Amino acid sequence: MGSLSVIDEPLQYPVARRDDSVVDDYHGIQIPDPYRWLEDPDADEVKDFVQKQVKLTESVLEKCEVREKLREKMTELLDHPRFNAPMKRGNRFFYMQNSGLQAQNVLYVQDGLDGEAEVLLDPNSLSEDGTVSLSTFSVSEDAKYLAYALSSSGSDWQKIQVMRIEDKKDESDTLSWVKFSYISWTHDNKGFFYSRYPAPKEGENIDAGTETDSNLYHELYYHFLGTNQSEDILCWRDPDNPKYRFYGSVTEDGQYVLLNIVETCDPVNKLYYCDMSALPEGLDGYRKRTGLLPFVKLIDGFDAEYRAIANDETVFTFLTNKDAPKYKLVRVDLKEPSIWSDVVPEAEKDVLVWARAANGSQMIVSYLSDVKYILQIRDLNTGFMQHQLPIDIGTILGLSARRNDSNVFIHFSGFLTPGIIYQCNLEAEVPNMKIFREISVPGFDRSGFNVDQVFYPSKDGTRIPMFIVSRKDIALDGSHPCLLFGYGGFNISLTPFFSVIRTILTRHLGVVFCLANIRGGGEYGKEWHKAAKLANKQTCFADFISAAEYLISAGYTQTKKLCIEGGSNGGLLIGACINQRPDLFGCALPLVGVMDMLRFHKFTIGHTWTSEFGCSEKLEDFQWLIKYSPLHNVRRPWEARPESDQSCQCQYPPTMLLTADHDDRVVPLHTLKLLATMQYVLCTSLENSPQTNPIVGRIECKAGHGAGRPTQKIIEEAADRYSFMAKMLGASWIE
Repeated sequence: MGSLSVIDEPLQYPVARRDDSVVDDYHGIQIPDPYRWLEDPDADEVKDFVQKQVKLTESVLEKCEVREKLREKMTELLDHPRFNAPMKRGNRFFYMQNSGLQAQNVLYVQDGLDGEAEVLLDPNSLSEDGTVSLSTFSVSEDAKYLAYALSSSGSDWQKIQVMRIEDKKDESDTLSWVKFSYISWTHDNKGFFYSRYPAPKEGENIDAGTETDSNLYHELYYHFLGTNQSEDILCWRDPDNPKYRFYGSVTEDGQYVLLNIVETCDPVNKLYYCDMSALPEGLDGYRKRTGLLPFVKLIDGFDAEYRAIANDETVFTFLTNKDAPKYKLVRVDLKEPSIWSDVVPEAEKDVLVWARAANGSQMIVSYLSDVKYILQIRDLNTGFMQHQLPIDIGTILGLSARRNDSNVFIHFSGFLTPGIIYQCNLEAEVPNMKIFREISVPGFDRSGFNVDQVFYPSKDGTRIPMFIVSRKDIALDGSHPCLLFGYGGFNISLTPFFSVIRTILTRHLGVVFCLANIRGGGEYGKEWHKAAKLANKQTCFADFISAAEYLISAGYTQTKKLCIEGGSNGGLLIGACINQRPDLFGCALPLVGVMDMLRFHKFTIGHTWTSEFGCSEKLEDFQWLIKYSPLHNVRRPWEARPESDQSCQCQYPPTMLLTADHDDRVVPLHTLKLLATMQYVLCTSLENSPQTNPIVGRIECKAGHGAGRPTQKIIEEAADRYSFMAKMLGASWIE
């Protein structure tokens, strides 16, 4: 195992107060929660705990020799222009760009594809430290107005403002307490739909993003330009179902507003519609009256997912997993809502990821085939495949296309492809993928790397795919430092994409990077997801442990050189795996993880995760949650060693838990409570503890779950966690 002997001296862990009076009764079982006080982010005692942990971690990082080299190399290689696919409104094109080391991406506008690009909105001018980010934006149909949402310090809370595009002047419109929202303009350009929560009871003075209260009573509103938020039209609410979230989107023909209703994180939704052309006085009429919009319930149950792809008057095309675990395209006429027909049936093996209507009667369709993207052009009316577009192994990060666009833009990235924006003319007899823009990283040479996909057996024999990125022609002699990354939940697929930081680890530390597509994700559709959720959650941990065992047995690495990493649900994955197999890993990096599986549903948006994990308030769910909850399963591994093997030096691997003070998705209390528990059980509760590997926490200030993080903070955090990894694995710098 990697050992603190490389740090030279034992760590002096701060002693955190244990309140043994806090004990919860779960179905007759007493469960102590001695660090409950760490759930209050505003308490002075919590702030003191955080500061002591920051100081401890810094004392470890100061001894990590490659920290400064990583920081310098990341700064050097990230200093290159990056951009996404341009979006067309009217004759104007809009896109995001970062010149290299700018804290936040900048929104540009240009007239036509040959026009001169101008800065439309630069979030970097909105804060001195770069922590205000542009989280989403929407342009009016006439391309005269920009509605944009700003987020501070990485919080999920947003504030929507409006700009006049011609002279780049902000209007007076300001919409607060927006979270989990679309911005969707009506085609008369008078305003837009958005979603919000009631203001927190603390009012305007709260530091939004640090609170832990549950997000309840979401509402859909319509905002008229030039009016106060208090005058906005309340379009939909459901006080009988406080956990519902509402998303309003206007169809491309401008006639309907569709209402997507979700309650959990499962891929299911209700779907209502409102024909705005049938409102006697339009939306204006609702400024003078009370009452919600007259939505018609097309789908009124949570049995499947329905995503609108296109409509011709009352005839709608949807992407759905109804009776199709790998998804299909279906059609219905609103005049006959009980009659549905298949347009593109479910594929036997590949997962239909998305579809987008373009060029009038065509659609671009994307499949995932063994975790590799496939792009097709199909006839929108018949579903017939017309062309398959050639793409490398990688990920479609974005597609810019509307129903009337014959030119579409496709944003592609792969492990060894920093980014290509393709322009595809659908009017051509054989559409070709022309490079419109390409992202170039100075000094990066893809020929020095190798990418493989392997399939390894899990504990139950299921074949699990895994991508392996390494330097060219490495010997499989077990000598290489290895970084194994996983997620395994919420139907989310991990697909190949470029990372400057990962290429630096491979090139300059000799790291073999591995991406394991374990069950719980969406890589093979609904069944792959279901195989590792609720009572089956242990399956994703078994898949990940099997990935580690495969990498060792195949000669890529060895235990003391193997680091595991994951974020959010992936942080839970890492926390559970080091509890279950502390002997298997040389380092662990759990990022912003869900660690208290008995109380997660009580904070911010955690109640929506019960569809994935279950809820401790139900006996059946409690019985599986208590078995793997990272917070409740920290054990001293040396006490479990067989009496016949007293020479076993088994301990937890060196572990750095990471969180951020404005993470209002997975609130920091998860990491803080686990950190205190691990340090107590493994270290401070014993004299001369066998646990000599460090257990530390990195707590970022003015940052959230990950989105909107300034470039400099990204560099600093990556340099910290990967220099810690390098030190613990004994990886040295390669020029």
